[in-house]
Amino acid sequence: MPQPPAPEPDGARPPDDGPAPSPPDDGPPPRPAGEPAIETRGLTKAYRGGRLAVDGLDLAVPRGSIFGFLGPNGCGKTTTIRMLMGLIEASAGSARVLGQPMPAAGRRVLPKVGALIEGPALYGFLSGRDNLRRFDAADPYADPRTRAERVGRALERVGLASAAGKKARAYSLGMKQRLGLAAALLQPRELLVLDEPTNGLDPQGMREIRALIRALAADGTTVFLSSHLLDEIEQVCTHAAVMARGRLITQGTVAALSATVLGSRGHGRLTVTTPDTADAVRILKEHGLTGLEAADDRVTGELPDATAAMGAPGGGAPPDLAELNAALVHAGVRVRGFGTERASLEDVFVQLTGEGFDVAG
Repeated sequence: MPQPPAPEPDGARPPDDGPAPSPPDDGPPPRPAGEPAIETRGLTKAYRGGRLAVDGLDLAVPRGSIFGFLGPNGCGKTTTIRMLMGLIEASAGSARVLGQPMPAAGRRVLPKVGALIEGPALYGFLSGRDNLRRFDAADPYADPRTRAERVGRALERVGLASAAGKKARAYSLGMKQRLGLAAALLQPRELLVLDEPTNGLDPQGMREIRALIRALAADGTTVFLSSHLLDEIEQVCTHAAVMARGRLITQGTVAALSATVLGSRGHGRLTVTTPDTADAVRILKEHGLTGLEAADDRVTGELPDATAAMGAPGGGAPPDLAELNAALVHAGVRVRGFGTERASLEDVFVQLTGEGFDVAG
């Protein structure tokens, strides 16, 4: 992560007047909006001894998506992010960010990108507000005349307005994460790259950051985030990619990834909540469900596919859920809950990699 700008002498403040320089206008024109916000082809990073941290990565992050980047510790996620941001060079392959090649177009691309990678670098002896003022002053495209407004707006968005005057060294880990995110939001961004954005936050803070991420995506910002919290990714992300051992295993919409796992099990898994578990198991078995399990007041079973359903009542097609519910009620089963389960991202990960999930690498 780039270090913050060098501090000015005590008592000094960034200049408050003078026009901001115009962004460079050289280079190719913007690409169509349909082009991915991030696209890699065969992106590879090899270290001494030939160890591959990232091996032939083909990644496509749709514009306007909230994209979760998943994988166990050491799988190459952070190395990938560093290559995308031009912090390290790739050994092979290519990467395009916002339609332009990286790192060659870094000076044109990075002003449109906000990033929080491996935690924020802050001046502990400065307040949260003054940290943001210095970050803003280091941006050659930031108009100093509107600095106070930008800083105040960023603090408000991450819920730090009331703590803006407190020294950063007194901030909790979660508050520091919020301040780092505020720094990434000082200017309007086309792309946000966030590494563990909810690290150190309490449940309320996590909900607030999730809401902020959704709001940014609704405004057209693409959000690319890595997290070891699978439930967190599942709640906020529209798309996801899974990495293991430096390779991309799969990518797509969260719904499609879950559907893939459910499809491998048939048409999904049905859950019935009832005190009459024995009768429920009998009725569900008659209608072609397999893998039936009963525990306490809960019965689960695999919904059959079309082939398996041939021997079930009405054969040739999976049972209609409304008719299945009606059959349970008609048999005197007291149904208190009825529905199908969607595979979680943890299910997806285990299905695809055959291993558990560890913290982000």
